Amino acid sequence: MSNSFDFNNELAGQVALVTGGTKGAGKAIAERLAKAGATVIITARNKPGFNHFAFHFISADLNKPEGTTSVVSEVNAKFGGVDILINNLGGSESPGGGFAALSDADWELSLQTNLLAPVRLDRGFLSGMLTKNSGVIIHIASIQALLPLYDATLPYAAAKAGLVNYSKSLSNEVSPKGIRVLTVSPGWIKTDGAMGMMREISERTGKTVEEAIQMVMDSLGGIPIGRPALPEEVAEFVGFLVSPRAAYLTGTEYVIDGGTVPTV
Repeated sequence: MSNSFDFNNELAGQVALVTGGTKGAGKAIAERLAKAGATVIITARNKPGFNHFAFHFISADLNKPEGTTSVVSEVNAKFGGVDILINNLGGSESPGGGFAALSDADWELSLQTNLLAPVRLDRGFLSGMLTKNSGVIIHIASIQALLPLYDATLPYAAAKAGLVNYSKSLSNEVSPKGIRVLTVSPGWIKTDGAMGMMREISERTGKTVEEAIQMVMDSLGGIPIGRPALPEEVAEFVGFLVSPRAAYLTGTEYVIDGGTVPTV
C-alpha cells in the first residue's frame, strides 16, 4: 500500500474562506488552497486587481460587524458554510511617532481589524463546523506580538498579541469537538503593503528605501536567514497545516520568521 499523498487533490471537496485574500500572503494562501483542490472564497473591501475567477470574491469591510454578517450570510447560503477558515486579514494604518501620536481611533481600528474581525468570523462559522465535528481555523498573527515596533505599529502588535491568546483559548474549547485551531505568526513578509510602509518611513525620515529596510531589520534584531519571507513560503506552510497531514496539530502557534525571534 502506498503512503504517498496527492497534494494537488488533498483538499478536494473542502470549502475555504481566506480573508484579505486579494493580495500579499492572503492571495498566496488562496492560490495554494485552490491548487490543493479546495473551493476558495476570498474577501476584501475592494475587487482584486487580477483575474479572480478561480475564486468566489465577496466585497466586505470586516472592520465593521455588518461586514462580517454579510460574509457569513452569503457563504452559508451559497456554500453551506466552510471547512477551512483562514483569518488572514490584518494590517496597521497607525501614524508613526510612538505612543503619544496614537489616538483612540488608531487603537480601535487596529483592534477591529486584527482581533475582532477574526473573533466575529469564528463565531459566524463555528456552529456549522461543530455540527459536522470537523473544521480548521487558522489565525494569522505576527511576531510583533513578541517584538512590537513602537514607532509605527504598537496597536497592531497589541492586537496580534490578543489574537494569539484568544486562538489558544478557542482551541482548548473546540478541539475536543473536532475543530482544529492554529496560529501562524510570520515575521516580515515581502508584500506590496510592507514595501509601502518602507516608502512611508523613507519619506518621513529622509532615508532611502533601502536604508528604511535595513532600519526595520535592525529594529527586529536582524533576520538570520538574511531576507524577509516570500508570501508563497507562508502559504505553503498554511497549506500543510489545513491538510489531513496535520490532523494531530491544534492549539499551537507556529512562527515563520527566518529566525528573527531571538529566543526559544
